[in-house]
Amino acid sequence: MTSPEQREQTAAQLQSGISRATQMTAFVGLDGFVDDILHVVDKRESADKYLRLPTIGQLSERLAAAAGRSTNVELVSQLTKLGGNGPIMANALASFGLKVSYLGILGYPNLHPVFAEFAKRAEVHSIAEPGYTDALEFEDGKIMLGKHQSLKQMNWETIKSRFGQDKFAAKLGSADLVGFVNWTMLTYMSDIWSAVLKEICPAMKGPRRKLFIDLADPEKRTLEDIARALELITAFQKHFDVILGLNEKEGHEIGKVLGVSTSDRSPEGLLKLCKEIHQHVRVDSLVVHPTAYALASGQDGAATVHGPFTPKPKITTGAGDHFNSGFCLGKLLGFTTERCLLVGVTTSGFYVRTGQSPSINDLAGMLRNWPS
Repeated sequence: MTSPEQREQTAAQLQSGISRATQMTAFVGLDGFVDDILHVVDKRESADKYLRLPTIGQLSERLAAAAGRSTNVELVSQLTKLGGNGPIMANALASFGLKVSYLGILGYPNLHPVFAEFAKRAEVHSIAEPGYTDALEFEDGKIMLGKHQSLKQMNWETIKSRFGQDKFAAKLGSADLVGFVNWTMLTYMSDIWSAVLKEICPAMKGPRRKLFIDLADPEKRTLEDIARALELITAFQKHFDVILGLNEKEGHEIGKVLGVSTSDRSPEGLLKLCKEIHQHVRVDSLVVHPTAYALASGQDGAATVHGPFTPKPKITTGAGDHFNSGFCLGKLLGFTTERCLLVGVTTSGFYVRTGQSPSINDLAGMLRNWPS
């Protein structure tokens, strides 16, 4: 567990970096979703009152019992919000004060209304229609039901025709932080990466900058696709300090692809897996974030940090993207790997409790008043 002294030092370091953060730029993409956050009804007591089905296991039992017959499942909308790993992460970075540019699929030719507030906080460019997600939230996790027809429009040709290759190169070559997220759902992302590595990266000048990549649940992609993506991610390390972010499930999936899988699900076993994956995927930092803690292998060694876990979150969809934004903020400010993890878990901890993206002062406040 982190000590009060560590948290106080991190809070002070964050606040001393506020002015630097406001001078930094981020270029993030390339997805975009409209998320409907839903609860599953267990018992309907009246037109206005119901009991929520609390766990995924209880839903699975109900669905399994309907096999060979049928059943009715009622969903109650809690919130319709911007979604997608990219917009959520970019929105969080903007809350830290960074100057954010976003390229994605948020509505075309007109922006979908759910992204209107986001467009006030960031420079937003949209080249296609968004995807749609029904996010069924439970106390022990979430089930994301996606409608992805429009995602195939995010490809290199559409980027060049509707955004412009020169414009893309200028953003990529000048941002302090670049974020390419949601590889799994964007089926042309590897082709985009390949084109960027071939057509843009060789001409980039200036200091090395940070590149964050999130695969986003690659279970449904083939082993060949995943292996190619890992090769491309490693190739980016020639041009950027690359951060590869994984959640716990993704960590085990990538481990299997690389032949370093483990049955040890303890924090110690996961840290060992993280370090072994990092030996195969030679990037600057390899991060794995379960719900209650996070760990990473970086240039200064490996670390594990426990977060301000809450068993009753207000929202969970987007928690991982907020963790990623916090970890990247720490990296941009030159923090150690351990302190980057602490900023990450504090960012996600604040978000799941409030449903809001924190400012740097909000992070400092939570670090100094750590939830018991």
